[in-house]
Amino acid sequence: MKTKCNSRSAFFNSRAVIGFAHYAAGLVLALAPMSSAAAEDNAAAELSPSAPAQMPGKWKVTGDLVTARFDHTATLLPNGQVLVAGGYNFATQFASAELYDPAAEMWTETGSMATARYLHTATLLPNGHVLVVGGFDGTGYLASAELYDPATEMWTATGDLHFGRDGHTATLLSNGQVLVAGGYNGFGFFRTAELYDPATGVWTGTGTMAFKRYLHTATLLPNGQVLVAGTAAHNFYNSSSAELYDPATGLWTATGRMATKRSSHTATLLLNGQVLVVGGPINGLAELYDPATGVWTVTARFTPRGVILHTATLAPNGLVLVSGGDSIQFGVLAKSQLYQSAP
Repeated sequence: MKTKCNSRSAFFNSRAVIGFAHYAAGLVLALAPMSSAAAEDNAAAELSPSAPAQMPGKWKVTGDLVTARFDHTATLLPNGQVLVAGGYNFATQFASAELYDPAAEMWTETGSMATARYLHTATLLPNGHVLVVGGFDGTGYLASAELYDPATEMWTATGDLHFGRDGHTATLLSNGQVLVAGGYNGFGFFRTAELYDPATGVWTGTGTMAFKRYLHTATLLPNGQVLVAGTAAHNFYNSSSAELYDPATGLWTATGRMATKRSSHTATLLLNGQVLVVGGPINGLAELYDPATGVWTVTARFTPRGVILHTATLAPNGLVLVSGGDSIQFGVLAKSQLYQSAP
């Protein structure tokens, strides 16, 4: 087990400085107040003058989580259920997990992790297990990782990261390995990346990103590359920048910028190959990324505005389940919504 950094002051300061995490919600409002839908659209236009008009789409309310939480993870399992694990609620760190049944639109409890954690990642492996990596447990930044078995609803330990981190991303590559990129560990932000081999449980280094990133997103595209978007932590502000990782070379290259700056958002690969980005501390605009052109397009507005640290999961029917999070308007949420792409 790697040594954990247990600096609470580092934990608080990192989130206060960058101005977007749950302890800094008030600072977000002070830096970028958005009082109306019109103000949100204006902000997006200022950041990207050529931002296209909104595209059609809609949301549907579904069942509430058993426990309100944010900084958790959500993973679509082979049986069609969704596994939510860990998280935080301003008072407690969770090791607990829940399962969502899309047929019943209800949540039920399942086995708990060995370690309470939030700002971690969860990745479905080819064998059906779920790999949970890193995060913060209330006292230190974790290098540990665990595997969830849907058949037994039990968790087991696997290999540790080289460096404990939270706010990173983890992406299953076409070759079955898992790419972990960016994050923070109390000593600084990362632009480094590591690869996990499920066959051995061992982590190895790979190419570094152009920018240090934290609470960003990473999405595997149909061409095998990985799209990383938002929160370039080098300048301590939310970012609209994005870059692409090529597993064949281990190198990163720049791609199109989003219409608005984002952090603590979600990015979901849709059935049509586009990527849906939802949330961020500034506004309720959602965007679609087209890998064929590298261009972002604004789509249906997500409400409530200013949701961060939620989850978004693609269901087999093409709907995207967005659940939980921390809202500037309403605080920690148990609310869930479904996004449907335009026909």
